[in-house]
Amino acid sequence: MAIELKTYVFIDSLQPQLAAYMGSVSQGFLPVPGDACLWLEVSPGMAIHRLTDIALKSTRVHLSQQVVERAYGTMVIHQRDQSDVLEAGRTVLNRLGVREDERQKCQVAWTEIIRAVTPDHAVLLNRQNRRGSMILPGQSLFILETEPAGYIVYAANEAEKAANVTLVDARAVGAFGRLTMAGREADADTAAEAAVHAVESLSGVMR
Repeated sequence: MAIELKTYVFIDSLQPQLAAYMGSVSQGFLPVPGDACLWLEVSPGMAIHRLTDIALKSTRVHLSQQVVERAYGTMVIHQRDQSDVLEAGRTVLNRLGVREDERQKCQVAWTEIIRAVTPDHAVLLNRQNRRGSMILPGQSLFILETEPAGYIVYAANEAEKAANVTLVDARAVGAFGRLTMAGREADADTAAEAAVHAVESLSGVMR
């Protein structure tokens, strides 16, 4: 059965907020800021078990998360040493018989900045999103949606590098990935620019 490479994203250094957020949902070894990370998503989902086994046996990487659905399977591995993560990724790609640039091209499905969020809106967002930080009334809200979902973590990491923003939510599993960040208006603008540029610059194949 053919295995389709949906998402393949290498993160050189997890930023503090994203690392903490990932730790809040992690089922395995918790990542820490500064770790290198690989987010890999394939279809069909059950194939991720074999690929996880290959990655873990190839180097010293740790498994922080694995999600198995019928349509998609996701694994997240990390290590302080970038070379371990990169080598594990190469081993998986070799087993699949594909190159990194044969992954599915990331598409930005939606992006928007909402200025000066109202108190009612902020309260509702904070009740919906319990794993990240809170948005405060008056802050600007940056939202991004990507397809495939896994690319949203790369967007979140690059946005956090670029601006002083608060990570409210980053959902990277399912058909679409969704990112919510908050901050001052100028910071939200900078974060949005960095995030969109990051995912649109990644190589890939349109499907």
